[in-house]
Amino acid sequence: MANRNLRRRLLKAGLAAFSLGLPLRAGARALPQVAGVVWQLHGNTPQAEGSWHRLGARELIVQWMAVDGMAYVPGTGMTEAARMPDWQRIARQPWAERVIVGLSGRFDEQTTRRSLDAMLAESLRIARLRFPFRVSGWYFPAEVDPNWHDAPRALPPVLARLPRPLWITIYDTDDIGAERYADWIASFVPADVQVLFQDSVGVGTRTPAAARMYADAIARRLGKDRIAIEVEAFRTEAGKFRPATAAELRAQLPAFDGYRTYLFDGPHYVPERVIEELLSP
Repeated sequence: MANRNLRRRLLKAGLAAFSLGLPLRAGARALPQVAGVVWQLHGNTPQAEGSWHRLGARELIVQWMAVDGMAYVPGTGMTEAARMPDWQRIARQPWAERVIVGLSGRFDEQTTRRSLDAMLAESLRIARLRFPFRVSGWYFPAEVDPNWHDAPRALPPVLARLPRPLWITIYDTDDIGAERYADWIASFVPADVQVLFQDSVGVGTRTPAAARMYADAIARRLGKDRIAIEVEAFRTEAGKFRPATAAELRAQLPAFDGYRTYLFDGPHYVPERVIEELLSP
């Protein structure tokens, strides 16, 4: 979808996130803890710095280890990025006790959907590497929404060849309805693949309460152990992206109490100021 491609273009260009935190209400209730953060790695932000563990995060999802033929880890046979992440340092962070390793992707969504075979070959090379952190799973960065009409045919054979535990991202920007969407996802996603549901609150498609309805419908069809929520920790204004304020996250996170939640994108959109405000009484 266009908004997903815009998000990726802005990140690729290295748009600096800025914080617009608002003061919290006195006596605000503590938030449910998050399971982790997502990091959409690109050349202008090759490091991840933050204290997301203070919000409960203990697992890092790296969007990809290679994108558009550029690898951010050695040994893939692809062109290596000029600025590599310090994976040894990341492995020591409390918010990266476990890492779900993103495989090979493309920035552009339509290119992704035309490149599954190439992404599969590159991903299998990545999956054979040794990493300095505990790998808790694998993530294949081909995002699934109902506009991808060929997904039920094209995606399952690719997923079948990838390592487990395996995650993919799902979303519904068209807002076709929770039950209909859940039925569609359940019709073709393999039973041993887990889904990360983008709540679409950040892009303004739905409210947190409506996103919870989607999550519940998906959980009924797939089982609650197969779904986690990608909480969009940003907001859009005049076609640009900014970090969600603490007040906005306080209205968003409780909607998913009881589900595993991952903040998208921790390094870009959850700075220290927002963390401090979220933790303030």
